Amino acid sequence: MPSDLEPYEALLLVSFGGPEKPDDVLPFLENVTRGRGIPRERLEQVGEHYFAFGGRSPINDQNRALIAAVEADLAAHGLDLPVYWGNRNWGPYLSDTVRRMTADGVRRAACFVTSAYSSYSGCRQYRENLFDAVAGVDGAPRLDRLRHYFNHPGFVEPFVDATASALEQLPAGSRLVFVTHSIPDAMARASGRPESADPAVGYPDGHAYEAQHRLVAAEVAGRLGHAEWDLVYCSRSGSPHTPWLEPDVNDHLEALAGRGTPGVALVPIGFVSDHMEVIYDLDTEARQTAQRLGLSAARVPTPGTDPRFVSMVRGLLTERAAVERGKTADRPTVAASAPSWDVCPSGCCANPRGERPALGGR
Repeated sequence: MPSDLEPYEALLLVSFGGPEKPDDVLPFLENVTRGRGIPRERLEQVGEHYFAFGGRSPINDQNRALIAAVEADLAAHGLDLPVYWGNRNWGPYLSDTVRRMTADGVRRAACFVTSAYSSYSGCRQYRENLFDAVAGVDGAPRLDRLRHYFNHPGFVEPFVDATASALEQLPAGSRLVFVTHSIPDAMARASGRPESADPAVGYPDGHAYEAQHRLVAAEVAGRLGHAEWDLVYCSRSGSPHTPWLEPDVNDHLEALAGRGTPGVALVPIGFVSDHMEVIYDLDTEARQTAQRLGLSAARVPTPGTDPRFVSMVRGLLTERAAVERGKTADRPTVAASAPSWDVCPSGCCANPRGERPALGGR
């Protein structure tokens, strides 16, 4: 009888990466922005965000904590599976991890990406990096990306409870402000599966990135009885002449204060853990903006290692394993929405700089 995890022999956590000491900061930022023509002066400016926290991003430690929690969860359910970890932009690099997996004899692994939504930077770019990681390794394992989980209860429900707790700290009439990473307008238009005729799983006019965030925001707000809410953006970068998704969170706080809003709950639904875009863009910049405006503000925690989020990883793994064995799998979602696809369709979340090969797609 096959185990609940066959055909998978390992789980690979795939993440963005971040500097772990001051000397890492500029090389890391150069990795992130390579080929985009970002001036060194701008990199040095962004580097100050990291230096304000000792030159160390929290993301790697958060990944270590998540891996430990996932390993404990798997073991508690009698599932024996090694968990590996590889980053796009800093050590441990995906290429090094794939070589280690190959040396360990891993033939097939499932990949959990620490990005919940559809977009080039949030999905296809990771898939391109996975292709690059296996391309030069003889006998490299087959890697399957697990589905997007923006609408999975294990991702959404921690936000619901944490937002309810944040609202208890705020005055009556406070606003729910959902925050995610801004991306260029062109990338947003190309996100998801534009050619799909099924609005339940595809987005006929693109814009999956925004639509998925709005689904999550509406679900969280609806469960809390808040009819009105806002979706705003942070961490804009690149040329000022290139349109990006707006409004910026700080500009939106200005507008809310001008309308007499007494307080805001900042809900970072675009992020799975409290990494730099959260602790700098929200806990530092947005908090300073709110204080200057006299606006009460509470920042909602991300899922991190919430047990529901951790068990979601196991659930995504076992459901995909069942599908690969030709079995029917329970695929939970919220708001009567359809689960995302396992294998990305051709043209999904197109690379704005031209086609490159990617794993996990048709």
